Amino acid sequence: MDAILPYLPQHAGFLPKWMLFTSIVAIGNSVQSFATLYYTRRIYNIDPARPKALPATPSAPVPHSPLVTPLSARTFGTWTFIAALVRLFASYNIDNPAFYALALCTYAVAFAHFASEWLIFGTAEWGSPLAGPIVVSTSTITWMLMQKEFYVAA
Repeated sequence: MDAILPYLPQHAGFLPKWMLFTSIVAIGNSVQSFATLYYTRRIYNIDPARPKALPATPSAPVPHSPLVTPLSARTFGTWTFIAALVRLFASYNIDNPAFYALALCTYAVAFAHFASEWLIFGTAEWGSPLAGPIVVSTSTITWMLMQKEFYVAA
């Protein structure tokens, strides 16, 4: 563990390390969006012709979904990778007001996207695939708003 400490954000508090963690997870999500449609289809799984949810394991066959195409998955992966880069840079520069604001915006955009797909467009349904991004985005937005004065000098 001591070997990785110099590479972690050096600012006080846990928020920069959390943002680094969410960046790494987002990079992983980006890679999987390019590699397979399975996980993206678990979130956007509403198909009027096939209303049941997808199987819980990637080894099970994934039904065709007109909502998730290879292009849409790659676009989603690219968007997620850009958000991950912003969060990554912000985790190491959390005292910079511009980085802080940009990172906060990435979580807000993620929340708006997932919430609107669920509540407005109806292309996602509540469940564990959707709960993760909703919980992470809302809790991080709240955390960042509450801790802004601690990290960013006015």
